Amino acid sequence: ISTGSTFGNMFSVAAASLILPFLPMLPKQILLTNFISDFPYMMIASDNVDDDQLKRPGKWNLKIINRYMVIFGIHSSFFDIITFLVLLYILKVKESAFQTGWFVESVLSELAILFIIRTHRSFTKSKPAKLLFIFSVIALILTVLLPYLPFADKVGLVHLSLTQMVSMIAIVIAYILTADLLKIWFFRKYRNI
Repeated sequence: ISTGSTFGNMFSVAAASLILPFLPMLPKQILLTNFISDFPYMMIASDNVDDDQLKRPGKWNLKIINRYMVIFGIHSSFFDIITFLVLLYILKVKESAFQTGWFVESVLSELAILFIIRTHRSFTKSKPAKLLFIFSVIALILTVLLPYLPFADKVGLVHLSLTQMVSMIAIVIAYILTADLLKIWFFRKYRNI
């Protein structure tokens, strides 16, 4: 499910490492990103499936998977670059705040992409399973609260100002809207390959 965004994130980390004078995200933050987002992903087995996908199940098609990975990877990297530019040049944050901002944006976009690509329709027209939704909401709340918890410094997170947090959430909202439109276009274009 997250192949495209993972591919995009790996590309973004590699590119940022060459440009930034510090690590874009600490190794423990990358592990924490995976840990938080994996709990909702484990609930995918209990998820609902749209009626139209039950009537016409998809088949494993490596051409579609490869195209999906490239297209959604580029989309994910594009939003990572927007995040980098906003953090560095608009908000002018230092190293720890940059890492924290990108951590928040990364986890929230990982959670969002799960809802976007679990259906071929607009994600607003497909009802996820209750456990998937609950675990995702818990992960979302935890991600937003983590920088403000007393042990945040143990994983290299710092308090984000209201402007910084709102900026990261605004980027994620733009990511969600464009990813949903891109997904609908993708499955219409590549449905019959």
